[in-house]
Amino acid sequence: MGQSVIMSSETQPIGVAVVQHAGRYLVGMRGEHGPLPGYSEFPGGKCLRNERPADCACRECQEESGLAVVPVKLLLNAAHGYSHGTVDLHFWLCHPVNADDVQDDHRGFHWVAPADLRKYRFPDGNLRLLDLLCAGI
Repeated sequence: MGQSVIMSSETQPIGVAVVQHAGRYLVGMRGEHGPLPGYSEFPGGKCLRNERPADCACRECQEESGLAVVPVKLLLNAAHGYSHGTVDLHFWLCHPVNADDVQDDHRGFHWVAPADLRKYRFPDGNLRLLDLLCAGI
C-alpha cells in the first residue's frame, strides 16, 4: 500500500517546484529507473552542495520540464523516510517566469486542477502538501 519508512542518519535535501498557473499545478510521472517509478511528481530533485532548496526547485523544474519558474513562497518543509533513504522535502510554490512560455505539455509534465490531484498516485512524502493544495492554500 504505502512506501516503506526507513529513517537513515543522512538526510538528502530536496527542492520541489509546486508550479501554479491559471489555478492548476504542473505534474509529471517518475521514470521507470530510480526510486518510486510510476508515481506522480512535481518537478524537483536533490539539492547540489550549498544550493538553497528554492534555487534547486527552480533549476530542477527548468531541467525536467523546460519551464523557467520563480519561487514565491515555501509551502511546506517535511522530512520523510523511504526504503531508499530519508529526504528533507522543501515544497516551493513557484510561478512561470513568462506566462507566454506555458504550454499544455512540458516534456511529459501537464497541468492538473487541485480537485483532480487526488486521482494521481504521489509518494507518501507529498500527502501533506496535497492536503494543502486541495484545501486551496
